[in-house]
Amino acid sequence: MGHWWYRNIVEPGKLPMLLALVSFVTSFLVTRTITRMIRAGKGPFRNVTPGGMHVHHVVPGVVLVIIGGFGAIGSAHHSFGALLSAVLFGLGAGLVLDEFALILHLDDVYWSEQGRKSVEIVVLTAALVALVLGGFLPFGVNELTADERQNRGVVVINTATNFFLALVALWKGKPRTALLGTLIPFVALIGAIRLARPGSPYAKKFYAKRPKARAKAGLRAYRHDRRWAVPRRKVQDWIGGAPTPEKETARPG
Repeated sequence: MGHWWYRNIVEPGKLPMLLALVSFVTSFLVTRTITRMIRAGKGPFRNVTPGGMHVHHVVPGVVLVIIGGFGAIGSAHHSFGALLSAVLFGLGAGLVLDEFALILHLDDVYWSEQGRKSVEIVVLTAALVALVLGGFLPFGVNELTADERQNRGVVVINTATNFFLALVALWKGKPRTALLGTLIPFVALIGAIRLARPGSPYAKKFYAKRPKARAKAGLRAYRHDRRWAVPRRKVQDWIGGAPTPEKETARPG
């Protein structure tokens, strides 16, 4: 474990990225916990409203991202400043992406259906950074042995193939399958070879003159959504909190 840690984290300079990932996930989880407590009226936390203006946590998040980003650029690669900047950047990124849906819609949709996009983008970001840290993008290590070079070559080829299949699944209108496919082998393959979802770029291009394929794709999409919509929503609600039917005028966070 110590050898792997040095060869894959310390030597290629990935320790700041690891700290950024840990602080990013921690920031998101702590923020969601606090906002859910505020929403439920529990605990000592309250909305920040100086002068009656609701300050969203994306604001301090942007400040931390700027400080951490410029601090990392101006710090030596293995210095304490680089590590501190990585932590600040991760904390800020967690706050910013927790309100990704607000930025996207330019509206306070935190506890609405549209607010689920924030949870999805956070999971996607954490997964991609974890791929880099886990050696799925094994760059930066010098003087590889023959065995290490062979193992890394196999990993790179598998990852590139998986990524290509994930792009095909995304082309077929399956973003969640594409996301899981970058992490779990064969998931992207299944998404790439099965019928495209109605309305996807692939379906518009190849199903335009195939009414049977369009009908079959529509029926399959309906059955899939009916089967998995409820479990998916439960997972999203468990992570980020359930949305409210009506938009709240003053929401936590």
